[in-house]
Amino acid sequence: MPAHRSKSEKHEPAKQLRRDPYEVLSVSRNSTDQEIKSAYRRMALKYHPDKNANDPQASDMFKEVTFSYNILSDPDKRRQYDTAGFEAVEAESQELELDLSSLGAVNTMFAALFSKLGVPIKTTVSATVLEEALNGSVTVRSLPLGQPISRKVEKQCAHFYEVTVTEEEAQAGFVCRVQSSDKSKFKLLYFDKDVNGEGSGGLSLALQEDSAKTGKVTSAGMYFLCFPVYRLDQTVNSVTASKDPDAAFFKKLDGFQPCEITELKAGTHVFAVYGDNFFKSVSYTIEALCAEPFIEEKDNLRAVESEILTKRVELSKFEAEYREVLAQFTEMTNRYAQEMQEIDDLLKQRNEIHASYTAAPPIKRSSSRSRSKGTTKEEVKEDGEEREKRSTSRDRPKKKKWYNIHLKVDKRKPC
Repeated sequence: MPAHRSKSEKHEPAKQLRRDPYEVLSVSRNSTDQEIKSAYRRMALKYHPDKNANDPQASDMFKEVTFSYNILSDPDKRRQYDTAGFEAVEAESQELELDLSSLGAVNTMFAALFSKLGVPIKTTVSATVLEEALNGSVTVRSLPLGQPISRKVEKQCAHFYEVTVTEEEAQAGFVCRVQSSDKSKFKLLYFDKDVNGEGSGGLSLALQEDSAKTGKVTSAGMYFLCFPVYRLDQTVNSVTASKDPDAAFFKKLDGFQPCEITELKAGTHVFAVYGDNFFKSVSYTIEALCAEPFIEEKDNLRAVESEILTKRVELSKFEAEYREVLAQFTEMTNRYAQEMQEIDDLLKQRNEIHASYTAAPPIKRSSSRSRSKGTTKEEVKEDGEEREKRSTSRDRPKKKKWYNIHLKVDKRKPC
C-alpha cells in the first residue's frame, strides 16, 4: 500500500513520508486487535530508547511504531485510516503514551503538573518491566481465590501474581480486581505465556486496565465471564471533547469497547499491579474471585451493558438532531437580537419625528452637575442667609412671656 501524505506534508516536500501503519507493525489489514497489540509490544521493546540510547534510528523507529499503534488500536481511527488515510485521522492530534520511567525529573514534574490541571496524559508500562517479564526474570507470588492481598508497589514497578483456575471455575467465570484507598494511579495487567519468547517462562502483556476513581477509592478490574464484557476508556476523544463542550457529552460512550479476552482457560494465569504514580508508591489490595456465587451480578452486568450499547446508538442519532436544533436556535437568537435592535431604532425615529412638530425653541437639557454649577452667587448667598437665620433662631433662648415671670419671695419675712 502506498504511503499517505498529510496536508502538512504536502507543504513540506523535504519531510519524510509516513509509512503505512500495517507495514510498520508487520501485520495484515485484517489482523485482530490482539495481534496488533502483541506486535506493538514486541517492537516497542525492541526499539525502546532505554535499550538503544546511542541509536537515533532506533529512536525514530520507536516513535513510528508508537504512532502507528495509536492509529490501529483505536477502532474509529483505524476505520478512518482504512477509508481515507492519514488526513482522516488528524495526525496532529494523536496522543502518545509516555513511559514515565524514561523521563527525567523535570519532564516528570511537567507531566504531573499537566495531569493535575486536567490534561489527559496516557502512560505506558515501563519497558524495563516488560523486558523482565518477557525474559521470565520476575518474581511471581501466589494469589489464592477469595483471599485479598494488600501491599505497596513503588512507582514504575510491578508486583506479579499467579492464579490457578480449575475447569469448573473457568466455566463459571473469573474476576480479578484491585483498589487503592489513597486514590493512587495504577494499572492492572494480565500476561500470556510467551511461546515464542527468548527466555523460558516468558510473559507477554496481553491486557491492561487503568485505574479510575470510583467514590473514595481508585479501582480497576478484569472480568472473564464467558460473554463479552465492555471496558470504558476515559481518554478516548478527550482532545476533541475539550475543544467542544457538547462533544464531551456525545463522545462519552465512544470509549465503551469490548475486552479482547472474554474467558480464561483452566490453568495458571499471571496478573500484575503496576505503580503508575508520578512520584510516590501505590498502596493497593488485589483479590481474585470465582464468579459462580455472583449469578445475579452477572445477569445485571449483561443487562446494564446492553442498555449502555443501546444508549450509545441513541446518542449518535440524538447528536444529529441536537446539532440541527442548536443551529436553528442560534439562528433564532441572532434574529431576535436583530429584530429588537430594529424595533428600538424605529421607535427612536418615531420619537424624533414627533418632537419635530413644534415652533418653540429646543429645550436645553442640562445635567444635575451643570445645574448646580449654573446657580448664581446671589442664590447661594440667599440660601446661606436663610439657613443662618434658621440656625440663629434655634440657638436663641426663648423669651418668657409676662405671665410666666418668676417672682422671688422670701418666706422668712412676713408679708
